[in-house]
Amino acid sequence: MSFVEVFVFPLSTSLTILLGTVVFLLVFHLFSSSVSSQEKMKEPPGPKALPLLGNLLQMDLKRPYITLCELSKKYGSVFTVYLGPNKVVVLAGYKTVKQALVNHAEEFGDRHISPIFYDITHGHGILFANGESWKEMRRFALTNLRDFGMGKRSAEVKITEECHHLIQEFTNHDGKAFDTTQPLNYATSNIISSIVYGSRFEYTDPQFKRMVDQVNETIRLSGSPSVQLYNMFPWLGHWIKNRKQIMKNTDCNLTDVRDLVGHLKETLNPQVRRGLVDSFLIREQKDEDSDVVDSHYHENNRIFTILNLFAAGTDTTAATLKWGLLLMAKYPQVQDQVQEELSRVIGSRQVQVEDRKNLPYTDAVIHETQRLANIAPMSLPHITSRDVTFQGYFIKKGTAVFPLLTSVLYDESEWESPYTFNPGHFLNEHGQFMPKEAFMPFSAVSQTRRGGGIAQMRFANWVWPGGFSKFGTPFSVAQILRRPSYRRRGGEKAWSGFDTADSHVANQMSPCPCL
Repeated sequence: MSFVEVFVFPLSTSLTILLGTVVFLLVFHLFSSSVSSQEKMKEPPGPKALPLLGNLLQMDLKRPYITLCELSKKYGSVFTVYLGPNKVVVLAGYKTVKQALVNHAEEFGDRHISPIFYDITHGHGILFANGESWKEMRRFALTNLRDFGMGKRSAEVKITEECHHLIQEFTNHDGKAFDTTQPLNYATSNIISSIVYGSRFEYTDPQFKRMVDQVNETIRLSGSPSVQLYNMFPWLGHWIKNRKQIMKNTDCNLTDVRDLVGHLKETLNPQVRRGLVDSFLIREQKDEDSDVVDSHYHENNRIFTILNLFAAGTDTTAATLKWGLLLMAKYPQVQDQVQEELSRVIGSRQVQVEDRKNLPYTDAVIHETQRLANIAPMSLPHITSRDVTFQGYFIKKGTAVFPLLTSVLYDESEWESPYTFNPGHFLNEHGQFMPKEAFMPFSAVSQTRRGGGIAQMRFANWVWPGGFSKFGTPFSVAQILRRPSYRRRGGEKAWSGFDTADSHVANQMSPCPCL
């Protein structure tokens, strides 16, 4: 046996064993570190997900928030679900939602833009945008909403005028039952129109009716099960009928907005601004004249900012008013007490915003209406802007987050009787109005983020998705409830099977003479 055979081959074998041992130890170390790291960065728990489908088969796509509320009872206030292949972290309960959206506003403050809303806006406007463009459009909108009346006497006059038109529309039915949906939609849209365009429309105006009806249909279809499936599986888009209708409505809305803006542009006077559109056109022209590079003041942001204001304002405000009428018809003793307080405090004069402090019961009824109505059960989805450890769980940057507002408004630890219409939730033992921190009908976003300073305006204490104050909703409710009493067609039998969780219940109301 040669020297080489005696020494070299054994050396090679020993080296192989040594290298193998080193590799094994390295892999073991990396695996141990990975396991240790995963233990330290534990992700939120949740139900077992199927490949591709995720937890889809467990979800009620008509009312997904009901399913999520049930899951929160098993998995806690921070848990994970998979909507198709898409991971979503759900936040449940007042304390958890507030901690995330207020105390961790930077991490949870960005907007998650689902495929259907990206198809509509392509990231322009306010509601479905992020980054510098969103910041600038939000600042512009807040400034101009203030300039054109928000929180001022001028807006109060506009709302009073529109309430008169709405009440006249109601009285035209001579006490017969009618569907309140369209009149309420037109009234709330007109208040926004007066601020955005500088004028209102007649309820019979065909262009106005088409715009409002299409915006509301788009909102309704956006929450349909088929469009939710599209958001999970965008490749299904070609076969989703509701998506096609949404895009058709959007095209029509864009044409109508361009037409209205075009008329305003022809008569634009930089010295006399009629509304928000004039302000945008003036700033747009200024940036063009100054050769501003990458200006955010362009046609796409202009159009979608207008549409965002109409969509958010019309749908949520009209829905709130509709629920107010519905609950007054359901609880006539509450309606009588509201009208007694209004008559005693206001008398025969017009209701004014400043009267609110002297109308504690009416104020409590309005807040309780919003709480029970649950208009935005899941708010608009958020997305994490960076990696965050929240309540001991690791949530990766770019994860969709659903603040489950239903669980806040019906939180049994915050409300005495969460599933009952009880104005006492907002009254203290002396009958004075008492604000509640768990009152989050639309969001709990920090003042420094989407909520902004406008949430503090005295004119209205409720917040749109995206952070804009409700256009005088409490004021409008008080104006409407002063006149006729409201009853539901069919009397007591009409309330059989009444379910406050169904947002489409009982649109038909009958105004009756006051007793």
